[in-house]
Amino acid sequence: MWKGFCVGLLLANGFEWVAHKYILHGTHRTGKARYSPVPESMKSHWQHHREVRKTDFHDHAYVQGISHWRTKNEIVSLAVVAGAASLVFYPLSKGMALAALYSAGNYYYIHRRAHLQPDWSRKKVPWHYDHHMNTNQDANWCVTKPWFDYLLGTRVISSADLQEQNPLGVRLPAPLAQLMNTTAQRYRPAKWVEQSAALSIERSDLIM
Repeated sequence: MWKGFCVGLLLANGFEWVAHKYILHGTHRTGKARYSPVPESMKSHWQHHREVRKTDFHDHAYVQGISHWRTKNEIVSLAVVAGAASLVFYPLSKGMALAALYSAGNYYYIHRRAHLQPDWSRKKVPWHYDHHMNTNQDANWCVTKPWFDYLLGTRVISSADLQEQNPLGVRLPAPLAQLMNTTAQRYRPAKWVEQSAALSIERSDLIM
């Protein structure tokens, strides 16, 4: 069961990356607005981006809870995806089905807490802080752990204090963390950019 659970966690992290990039941000189209197969979720997400850029990473929709349409949209979306995935995975592996449910709950907990407690976010999920506050908001697609951002070369770090201890995004003994960093630097290095507080999202990229 635990092997299936670990596989499920990896798949969930990969889904975070894909869903964030192609559903929540949408695909660029020349001369047109971005395309998403779920336009309501993309609209919600870009409003979320506007909010946190104006309020130093806070999103007050989480204070209002499910009464706010964006929070409700996120909870319903997570429930639908987790429910569908667990039904698909259950005949194959109870561990994978459990991982799908756990990952959805963990995603909501981390995302909500990050935008209610920005200082906590900078320390615990700096990759997500970078996603919103970096000069390039089309990067750092993972929220809970940066695994697929390292695997696919989309981890973009804006400053040394926003660099996680290692690519797993969990606290490890220093020698092991250093080994992981050395390996990542050789095969899947993170990119670095200079942070610009004055940068705003281009109007053409926003969903009005």
